[in-house]
Amino acid sequence: MAATPAAEPVLPATPAAWQAAAMRDIAAGYEVTLAKHAGALDPHNPAFTADLAKARDHGLALAARVTNAQGYAAALQGFTVRIHDGHAGLRERFDLAASVPPRWPGFVAAWRGDLFVYAAEGDAARAGERIVSCDGRTARQLMEDNVFAFQGRSDEAGQWWSEAPYLFSDTHNPFVARPQRCVFEQAGRRVTRELHWRPATAQARTWQEGTMTADTLPVGLTEPRPGLFWMAMPTFKPNDAERAAYHAVRTRIATGRDAFLRAQAVVVDLRRNSGGNSTWSRDFAMALWGEDRVRRRAAAATRDERTWYRASAGNIAHYRQARDMFQAQGETATVRLLEEIGTGMLAAQAAGQPYWIKGDAGDDAPPPPADPASDQPGDPAPFTRPVYVIVPGDCASACLDAVDVFKLFANTKLVGAPSSADSTYMDVRRQELPGGLARVLVPTKLYVNRPRGNGQFYRPDIPVTTVQWNRADFQRVIEDDLKR
Repeated sequence: MAATPAAEPVLPATPAAWQAAAMRDIAAGYEVTLAKHAGALDPHNPAFTADLAKARDHGLALAARVTNAQGYAAALQGFTVRIHDGHAGLRERFDLAASVPPRWPGFVAAWRGDLFVYAAEGDAARAGERIVSCDGRTARQLMEDNVFAFQGRSDEAGQWWSEAPYLFSDTHNPFVARPQRCVFEQAGRRVTRELHWRPATAQARTWQEGTMTADTLPVGLTEPRPGLFWMAMPTFKPNDAERAAYHAVRTRIATGRDAFLRAQAVVVDLRRNSGGNSTWSRDFAMALWGEDRVRRRAAAATRDERTWYRASAGNIAHYRQARDMFQAQGETATVRLLEEIGTGMLAAQAAGQPYWIKGDAGDDAPPPPADPASDQPGDPAPFTRPVYVIVPGDCASACLDAVDVFKLFANTKLVGAPSSADSTYMDVRRQELPGGLARVLVPTKLYVNRPRGNGQFYRPDIPVTTVQWNRADFQRVIEDDLKR
């Protein structure tokens, strides 16, 4: 959902100005969140306002010690991480690395149930080594102190996978002690090495981004061997070419469904998917299993679910802007949904109600069949071939919505890592703060009685703990499962 870009911020020039900016923006971020966040008036979460105040107090305590851009960003992160929701908090609007580039010790870590060296330059480390400890702190304690105190959520298993690559990235956070000596282990042999920190290279960034996606595939359907279909879904925020690719896949399945009914397996690859619009995964599921089958099962699973939209002027404008964007793209089904939401929010606002509740009208809908999984007249031939869904550790938001839909069917297995999790607060808009240095993330809706609970994540049916995590690894694991 696009927004008009704001002007480039003017950065403070002195330590005192940076400290004042951090204090100002954390206080402002707290006020905007309290006034506009979908959870601030949520009767199901009475602790929200007290928890938000604690996050503010923690952020302000850090802000009081800020002297530069790096401290400013860390103080905002300290506030944000205490909200404990990837869909809320503050983000700086300037390039933090521009003034003081990050540093690294020549290697990048990856989490595979423990901490390993993913890749390394020269003799800094050896790929595949387990990182036992640094400066007397275990790998787990390092992650808690140096990563999760400022980003991510340590109680979600997938976050260990997605955040580990940044453990040995020195962004000059003044509140973190950079590791100096680490113990590495491989084949039962341990070695201690001094870490030599140096400016991070382009290779460092490539490895950090690649720990769960060593090989990036474009949106589309391929057949790496006869009978094995591989559907890459690296984004649910597609550009024009990617939207065309999604539509082409649905047409291909609709016109050649017999080939899929005879397939050995279908692989859905969600690596690098950071969410967006869940329409794309649902369209694929409907093409594969049948439109009415998906609708029946989803309706039964979510029959008690309601969506509460916070009826504020900013949120209404956000949905109107989104409607216009999708209208320009020709996505008529999404346009209809956004039109309904905008109209409902306007009506709630006019009536002085804090929320428009979507789903109440459905109470009068006919009940689903006694067995929503049973076939009904008019259904296409059932699709019963194995479906393997590759789930990365950072799968959240619309990526998790995709897993929700695929797991409605018993022939689906999850492969890879534990996922991340969502709170019940979703559909984010961004609001710039007056100082120009930061923006606030504002969730516009909340779920009530969602089948996947607040903070609930998926665990893989088939874990894949190889360090490189490339397509060949996954195909090998899937082929072995098919043999069994």
